[in-house]
Amino acid sequence: MVNYLLMITAELENLTDLQPQGGCDDPNFSYYFKLKCGNCGEVTQKETCVTLNETVPSAKGKGETHLSQKCKFCSREGTVSMITGRGRPLTHEQAEAGKYAPLMSFDCRGFEPVGFSFGSSWKAESLAGTKYNDIDLSGGEFAEYDEKGECPVMISNLRAKFDVVK
Repeated sequence: MVNYLLMITAELENLTDLQPQGGCDDPNFSYYFKLKCGNCGEVTQKETCVTLNETVPSAKGKGETHLSQKCKFCSREGTVSMITGRGRPLTHEQAEAGKYAPLMSFDCRGFEPVGFSFGSSWKAESLAGTKYNDIDLSGGEFAEYDEKGECPVMISNLRAKFDVVK
């Protein structure tokens, strides 16, 4: 069992608190990433999707997991379970300092998550207090004009990494 913490950072111009639409533990937010087999090292060609509100019975018959699948190359079974309560929004201060914010933790057995893809259903708030909902980051950036703050707001240079948690 290895736990991986998904960490994100971005350049936030006049924005703060970048996070999934329903918060860091949003049960409907979809996480898309590829999986690397812990046995043979093969990386899935397609991205895998996991959400908190979708579970499947564990292959070993003990409880439930958020994903259970076999490696297409070596047929080794693996699971991914999401662990809530560890995520935090990416703040303006963290972004300015080039720091990463934890988003979600994954208990991975037989797989290693690689290559997180930013998609839709994000939210952020301008430094003037304007709320931006349903932000689509699949194109790699977001730009608007904040009428209240009388300034442009932008999200760019998105980066994600998976850190091993001990």
